[in-house]
Amino acid sequence: MPATPLSPMTFDRTGLTDSLLVGLYRELIFPRMIEEKMLILLRQGRISKWFSGIGQEGISVGATMALEPDEMVFTLHRNLGVFTARKMPFGRLFAQWQGKAGGFSKGRERSFHFGSMEHHIVGMISHLGPQLALADGVGLAHQLRQEKKIALAFSGDGGTSEGDFHEALNVASVWQLPVLFLIENNGYGLSTPVNEQYRCEYLADRGSGYGMRSLTIDGNNVLDVYRTVSRLAAEMRENPHPVLLECMTFRMRGHEEASGTKYVPKDLMEAWAVKDPIATYERYLLETGVLTETRIAETRKAIKKEIESGIREGEAAAEPQNSEAEELADVYAPFQQTLTPAPVNGPTTVRRFVDAVSDGLRQAMETHDNLVLMGQDIAGYGGVFKVTEGFAGQFGYGRVRNTPLCESAIVGTALGLSLQGFKAMVEMQFADFVTCGFNQIINNLAKLHYRWGQHADVVIRMPTGAGTGAGPFHSQSNEAWFFHTPGLKVLYPSNPVDAKGLLLAAFEDPNPVLYFEHKALYRSVSAPVPDGYYTVELGKAQVVRSGQDLSIITYGMGVQWAVKTVEEMDLDAEILDLRTLLPLDYEALRATARKTGKVLVLHEDTLTGGIGAEIAAFLSEHEFEHLDAPVMRVASLDTPVPFSRKLEDQYLPVSRLKEKLKTLLNY
Repeated sequence: MPATPLSPMTFDRTGLTDSLLVGLYRELIFPRMIEEKMLILLRQGRISKWFSGIGQEGISVGATMALEPDEMVFTLHRNLGVFTARKMPFGRLFAQWQGKAGGFSKGRERSFHFGSMEHHIVGMISHLGPQLALADGVGLAHQLRQEKKIALAFSGDGGTSEGDFHEALNVASVWQLPVLFLIENNGYGLSTPVNEQYRCEYLADRGSGYGMRSLTIDGNNVLDVYRTVSRLAAEMRENPHPVLLECMTFRMRGHEEASGTKYVPKDLMEAWAVKDPIATYERYLLETGVLTETRIAETRKAIKKEIESGIREGEAAAEPQNSEAEELADVYAPFQQTLTPAPVNGPTTVRRFVDAVSDGLRQAMETHDNLVLMGQDIAGYGGVFKVTEGFAGQFGYGRVRNTPLCESAIVGTALGLSLQGFKAMVEMQFADFVTCGFNQIINNLAKLHYRWGQHADVVIRMPTGAGTGAGPFHSQSNEAWFFHTPGLKVLYPSNPVDAKGLLLAAFEDPNPVLYFEHKALYRSVSAPVPDGYYTVELGKAQVVRSGQDLSIITYGMGVQWAVKTVEEMDLDAEILDLRTLLPLDYEALRATARKTGKVLVLHEDTLTGGIGAEIAAFLSEHEFEHLDAPVMRVASLDTPVPFSRKLEDQYLPVSRLKEKLKTLLNY
């Protein structure tokens, strides 16, 4: 069962001025009065849903008031007091809840699923745990800049069961980041009591497992919360380290209003009602003479007026009128690439694909002094493919960071760095391992700008592909997973020149980029690569071989296969290297289809649901009258990647390429 209240509440105002005590009171009753009004509006059908924080205001208010105004706070459902204490205009806040144009997300997000960098607040996504790692990124930014600041991240008791909670705390502890992880232990995860969620007496007990200082306090005592967070924050600013703070409290209403509270024992509800954070604090202020009944009435009257005014403002706000063009445009942060072409007569060096990637990464580090690299074994060891060998010595271990094995937390940390104006790169040791960071990429990186206008300046390098006999967990081609996700950009070079130029371009773009590097190309393909800094245009395909009889549309290793096969068959074929998969170069697709009338799409990824299906559908719909044959596809078998080299050769599409080309030519 949920815990019964801690010891009876006593208030200690030592060292706190009357002005501060009154200010805390005002900030406590503001969210409570908003909530009481929202419950009325909900019954009237004027709002659609509400997640109540009644009974928990002492935590949000006490913690926020204890921080400096520009210290980042990462919130959850029941942290209305954070938003109001940060002086967010209530009219605009209500417009946000109503999905109006005047809110913070153009009607695209609900209640507290948004952020405002102006107010130094980043709201939640429904998955709860991922926001903790973003706080790690902010803490890392403060550490790198040697700023005396902290970040505060809220978690519910239920959220502590998520892997993201473990990953974020572990990273913060290993790197000694100034992050305060605050657990609001309100007794229930929706209807599941805490004894069905964990077995330790207090969640703060987990801190010792991370080598992290931790403590448990009464979350309903606003002065206790304020004092504790003030003290911890001051210590963490001077001596950066993470802290786990558990605030015991109780959710006096349902998870959301439709849930009700029938599952809560009556005696437990009554025990916690006695400890209401507002009623107890108000009584204390009256008893000590800090407040009078008259001043309380005046304060409530002023707040009521502000609330009513905000509701009128929010209800009068226009419904979103976003056009299709605006909706599509806001998926990505605005970016107009300024190409830096390689000098025509500049020096070049013959480089392998892997060396071109390394050279581009090194020049990116030299160009962007706010770029931080993170990944498993990338510092002293140089990564498993030695792409970053020597980087830690040149740029320092602060900017070239070995990470624990926790892909989700590191992608989240990269996003947190971006919130603070850094650029970040995460190296997946193998593209297969990206599944462990999938949620952060799909639901945080990709959607952030569309949701509330904040860019995510993160590049994720993805060593990918088969052909090396590495089996099903080190060989997958998984680019199609991300091709389907608006907000991401997906790059896949086929040669050393593009490998360097596309990577440098990726770091200039403020949007999240997944950069695929075929492992079998690393040391098998070489070319003269310009020594200087240059970029390749994103979203622009390239004709690598001109022809008349048919077109092969491909990317990555497929380009090498196509060139070799066409030469062996002595075909007059055009080969189009996509280079950028998302966004696709539709004009180049149209042009090659119109030129030859016959199109084959080749990719290493499995056939079903692959990128070839989208290209075939597009050309069939838009260029049908110019085609002399159906758009055909050749891809890997719809199986996992086998370990045996004989089976792998059968799996890969190159074994079927010649036959498919003959079929297309003879159609």
